[in-house]
Amino acid sequence: MGEEEGSESEEDELKPRGLTGMKNIGNSCYMNAALQALSNCPPLTQYFLDCAGLVRTDKKPALCKSYQKLISELWHKKRPSYVVPTHLSHGIKLLNPMFRGYAQQDTQEFLRCLMDQLHEELKEPLMECVGGSGESSDGEERLDGERSPAEDDFLSCDSGSNSEAGNCGGGDGEAPPQGERDVADGPLGGGISEKERLKDRRVSGSPLRGPSQDMDEDADVDTAVSQAADGEEDTAQDAEGQRRENNQRQEGNAILQADNEATTPCPQSTPCSPVRNLQELHAKLASTPPRSSPLRSAGASYPFKKAQLLLSSRKKKHSHYRSVISDIFDGSILSLVQCLTCDRVSTTVETFQDLSLPIPGKEDLAKLHLSIHQNLPVKTNVCPDSYGSQGWISFIMDSIRRFVVSCIPSWFWGPMVTLEDCLAAFFAADELKGDNMYSCERCKKLRNGVKYCKVLRLPEILCIHLKRFRHEVMYSFKISNHVSFPLEGLNMRPFLAKDSPSQVTTYDLLSVICHHGTAGSGHYIAYCQNVINGQWYEFDDQYVTEVHETVVQNAEAYVLFYRKSSEESVRERQKVVALASGKEPSLLQFYISREWLNKFNTFAEPGPIANRTFLCHHGGIPPNKYNYIDDLVVIVPQNVWEYLYNSFGGGPAVNHLYVCAICQVEIEALAKRRKAEIDTFIKLNKEFQAEEAPGVILCIGMQWFREWETFVKGKDNEPPGPIDNSKIGVIKGGHVQLKQGADYGQISEETWQYLLGIYGGGPEIAVRQTAVPPDPDGLHGERKIEAETRAL
Repeated sequence: MGEEEGSESEEDELKPRGLTGMKNIGNSCYMNAALQALSNCPPLTQYFLDCAGLVRTDKKPALCKSYQKLISELWHKKRPSYVVPTHLSHGIKLLNPMFRGYAQQDTQEFLRCLMDQLHEELKEPLMECVGGSGESSDGEERLDGERSPAEDDFLSCDSGSNSEAGNCGGGDGEAPPQGERDVADGPLGGGISEKERLKDRRVSGSPLRGPSQDMDEDADVDTAVSQAADGEEDTAQDAEGQRRENNQRQEGNAILQADNEATTPCPQSTPCSPVRNLQELHAKLASTPPRSSPLRSAGASYPFKKAQLLLSSRKKKHSHYRSVISDIFDGSILSLVQCLTCDRVSTTVETFQDLSLPIPGKEDLAKLHLSIHQNLPVKTNVCPDSYGSQGWISFIMDSIRRFVVSCIPSWFWGPMVTLEDCLAAFFAADELKGDNMYSCERCKKLRNGVKYCKVLRLPEILCIHLKRFRHEVMYSFKISNHVSFPLEGLNMRPFLAKDSPSQVTTYDLLSVICHHGTAGSGHYIAYCQNVINGQWYEFDDQYVTEVHETVVQNAEAYVLFYRKSSEESVRERQKVVALASGKEPSLLQFYISREWLNKFNTFAEPGPIANRTFLCHHGGIPPNKYNYIDDLVVIVPQNVWEYLYNSFGGGPAVNHLYVCAICQVEIEALAKRRKAEIDTFIKLNKEFQAEEAPGVILCIGMQWFREWETFVKGKDNEPPGPIDNSKIGVIKGGHVQLKQGADYGQISEETWQYLLGIYGGGPEIAVRQTAVPPDPDGLHGERKIEAETRAL
């Protein structure tokens, strides 16, 4: 009997999981295809399966909980034939009205909305001290509003909803509603104009995160003396894009150019490490650990311009956030704009979560291939327009393939386009001339320029979105050209910046979402590779069918998910499994972050050990995390810790868990401060409301007040900075007056002085001053003059 049970358990382990379909609940194929593609991304799925205790949130609608439940059902050993994603669908509809009803939507927009919310619910702050104003390489300090209009256009983030916005690929018989549209200048399959290319080449930012927390460096690099390559090395040193904190998705409008470096042949990629090894590692390592038991004042008067300068240039602690979503999908791009007159280069680092690639037409392909084979840069030593030679063997194979395809009528197949062509078109340099001239800060006038950029940091999973849908003013159409894509060995090194820290640059395909139909109607399906047996499957709503890889290669790809491929990471895991299996007892045991261990099991580049995820800056356990510390850590033996620490660095080493007494005191003091501030405000505001004719009414900016309210109510642990009234005031006649239509609130003079004494800032803006009492002598003189006038 025991042998039979043992054989059944072995069969369950070998039986592929994750092959559960999803029922269509009313034109929901766009959602089902996106969820299946994400479900077959091992780093994300393993996090929700193995780190379930980390999925905590108090934010509505708790989409991470719904997604975790869905993933558990999809990957259960005793899987059903299909599941109904009702809870997740309901949560998405609460977040975004666009997904309400039963109309067909765009799967890419759904992906962005879902991942934005997952990040928002799972994010954790990383405190850093950053300056409020950027400093250019020329030594010029820039304040908000000093950027030129043309540069603003370059640095702004334009939402991905512009290209396939809202509903770019209608499906299941529903026509997409009209939203913001890209306007194509040519017919289907024809050339794309220069102006269209400028609009189309966008970095899909992770816009999620508020008023642009990207590290925007507008560095002015003088390339007249030194080569631009040296300038790039100087400006790319500190570049590390950070995630934006906003619930609405935007897309960077950066125009990019690739490195003109000769690329090495793609190394042979290996399949994902066996799941059995990962499970053995968790079984060996996972166990339950034992437990042991300024106030600033400022004057009432505050000059307006001085307030603006100080508030814009002050340094304060900003909360930069990270989550499992940003760890897996976030990359960064170094964008550059060069003035062709003075050679000034402005650089910007932007974060992207996916790349929206144009599909080049015949004319664009000809230009790209000409620049590749002739190795022609746009400007010498600055921005070569090439994605590198692929070696003579690859060149011959590519020529044969193109010849075979060319024998097929173009009306049947269309121009032969590869994914590398789309990447090259995306990263190609663009000339800024005519209506798109660059406003140079050094020349102080419009100049011809060049826009280009390179990938600074590659993500663990690269999401690529092909822009198949175009929307004219009166109609929409779909670009149905076949785009060939590799199943293994996608090499991103040709598009990498020289100072990029990314070591692994090859990717293997995980899943691809396809759209069948037209711009007005159609259907979404997904092809995904199962991580357990390596086979490809078609996910068509509730139907899951095994397919050959040639079916996948011939698919009309719309969204592709690629994962970093590294043989070294597989060997590292095997070594750790062998060390953990050793029978020699360990004198010391170490605690390691469960989240980082999941990265080690699933990432090609897990980075240094990050035990700070469960420690405070004093080295103890934060009081608010101590109750569920078992979910945050895993015990490893000494030999495993030493191997991981020597291989990856990081830390710190933790042998003992204890509640941090300092943090406990700080939490209690913070609670007292919050209570005192909110009680005092309520008291002063009641007195203010009881006054029938207050002598003075002062104004306070509601943006700052909302930040303060969030702090005193315990929703944010970081207090607001100085009071900022600069946005609600204007200078008239040498005095600061309230700006018309400003977002402000009215408070009493006592309340103003109380808040000013704690936070400082300004300026003081009054809407009703105290009336000056009349002079008795002057009043008597007026009456005397009036009496004399009547007598006359």
